[in-house]
Amino acid sequence: MDNLLAVIAELGLELHPDRIDVIAAKVDTLGSVEQFALLKSSFGPNADKELISRFDQAWNNNKKVAPRDVASALRGASATAALRESRGTVEMVWTGPSTGQIPVRHTEQVLCEVINHAKRRLFLVSFVAYEVNSIITALRNAIGRQVQINILLELSSGHGGKVSNHDSVKAMRKALPSINIYAWASHKNGTGTYGATGSVHAKCAVADEEFAFITSANLTAAAMERNMELGVLVKGGNLPIELHQHLEALVATKIIEQI
Repeated sequence: MDNLLAVIAELGLELHPDRIDVIAAKVDTLGSVEQFALLKSSFGPNADKELISRFDQAWNNNKKVAPRDVASALRGASATAALRESRGTVEMVWTGPSTGQIPVRHTEQVLCEVINHAKRRLFLVSFVAYEVNSIITALRNAIGRQVQINILLELSSGHGGKVSNHDSVKAMRKALPSINIYAWASHKNGTGTYGATGSVHAKCAVADEEFAFITSANLTAAAMERNMELGVLVKGGNLPIELHQHLEALVATKIIEQI
């Protein structure tokens, strides 16, 4: 029974609530697990066949569980997954030496996931940006999906910023002419502590107020491949909404300006 519940819980996490409703409604019409074949079309054309097979096997191993109970369990699993998503999930992201003891995903992989998730709006923040072909490709694909892309970068020293050996704004504008590029010209708005001007040291990405990636990594090949970098990916909950609103407020109040 535990295995059946585990598979049902996994279905609740993997499938959209609307799809679970369709499957549960079909399960309610079955006489027993022997009619499982009638259920398979309800999973849709893109369903994970291995997961369906495990569901079939787990239910067959617990033949006494009635279809109505399985349908109720499916609906419960879906509702729990939706509640969990609304509260947000947090995943550690790591680039660098691996111990093999803790499963983690790399910075480049997660950043591409955030970009690929965006359907309407994407905001990126980095000190510098160069030599990130996979990220540029993902951003071009997002542009093809009509995603509005904003990026905040540190200015080069020639334009009042702190980057002395590379003009990220020029490079990104050349690679992605249609994106909106912003800068924080702190030297225009007074100075920071002890008279020092500030720099854009934050690194993050937020997509559609749904995914937020906060990281130590700049948009560089070294950060994606060689450096020791740590971040967190947050899916759902309030943090992606608040981060998006904060970045938009920086634009609206002209603390950062489009260039």
